[in-house]
Amino acid sequence: MPDAFLDLLLGSTCAVCGRPGRALCGPCRQALPRRATTCWPTPRPSGLARPVAAGDYDGALKQLVNAHKEQHRFALAAPLGDLLALSVMGHAGPPPSLGAPCAPSTRVVLVPVPSRPAVVRRRGHDPLLRITVRAAVRLRDLGVQTGVVRLLRSIRVAEDQAELGAAARARNLAGTMACPRRRAARLIEGGAGTPSLVVVVDDVITTGSTVREAQRALEAAGVAVAGIAVVAATRRTTPGPEAATQPRGRPV
Repeated sequence: MPDAFLDLLLGSTCAVCGRPGRALCGPCRQALPRRATTCWPTPRPSGLARPVAAGDYDGALKQLVNAHKEQHRFALAAPLGDLLALSVMGHAGPPPSLGAPCAPSTRVVLVPVPSRPAVVRRRGHDPLLRITVRAAVRLRDLGVQTGVVRLLRSIRVAEDQAELGAAARARNLAGTMACPRRRAARLIEGGAGTPSLVVVVDDVITTGSTVREAQRALEAAGVAVAGIAVVAATRRTTPGPEAATQPRGRPV
């Protein structure tokens, strides 16, 4: 109720349809995806762990991600985190939707792709971390042992990637992240006998280069990555000449 009151008091509108009231109105929230799908990029980066997304980076999902990230619509962290949790469940086991609780025998560890400090300062917040924390809360509500561990850090600034293709993005991002071995060892040893399912999380996957670099850095420190989970996946309609035909995805 306090959130609804503040939304109305401050003149909030739905980030998707513009209806006055909540940051995401009831009908638009009900229309959000209820199932996650495997979303291999085209071309698929070599060795990439299976990525799962709640939907395409288009329409409502694109509006929600951008409004939360760039417009400080913090209330949107809740629906976005729920969508990310949906994708994580594609790795944590049944059920493949958020309709019922489950209790997998493993501990799920969410490792967000790191945001550069300068970008966080410019935006005034860390959007991915906020969404990831919400996803962990949602998963724990479902009976899934879940933690958020910021294992990764940026060690080199990549060049702007807006105009780069998949191969160029991969080269540009190579070596930009690191995982301190001591922190990795604490994660591996801290399970108290419970196996850990490490999932790299991000908001959007396009070519897969960013999450592949995150996976590389973790594996270099001895952390096995079970999969990738994102809110949305960009559908590439004009793949570059190096693209190989890959299946779009399947329900998980």
